[in-house]
Amino acid sequence: MLKQTPDGIKSAAMDFDNAIEKMNVDELVEFFTDDCEVVVLGDVLKGKDGARKFFDWLFANVNKIKFEPVNIMVENNIFFEEFTVKAKLPDGTSVVSNQAEVLVYENYKIKSLRLYFDRLDFANAIATDFISKGIIKTIIKRSLKGLRE
Repeated sequence: MLKQTPDGIKSAAMDFDNAIEKMNVDELVEFFTDDCEVVVLGDVLKGKDGARKFFDWLFANVNKIKFEPVNIMVENNIFFEEFTVKAKLPDGTSVVSNQAEVLVYENYKIKSLRLYFDRLDFANAIATDFISKGIIKTIIKRSLKGLRE
């Protein structure tokens, strides 16, 4: 097993982010261990096939993606990043989403990726009809009740 350094992990994570922006699934899968897991929206995807499934799903729903780091921390083999995603959807709609990820590294490969974001950021962007927009607006308003009053 390689001795991983915080700077080495940061560098590997930045290479990973840059590869996501290039949207090359074959290249991205190589960032993961064979027995990795990807946790997103409550689903756990296992192995490189699971990582491929995640990126196939992501790129089917996003035509362009750009990351802006907010906070980065590395402790032992864990990389944490809070970041802003700026994305273009297939219909040309722009989305801005604040997200966080936890990457667990093993030999500078990703053993575990846990991604956290508010799916309402995307639901609000893809809602096209009056009823859908109204439902999402109501959900957002109710979720903030008591917080903004």
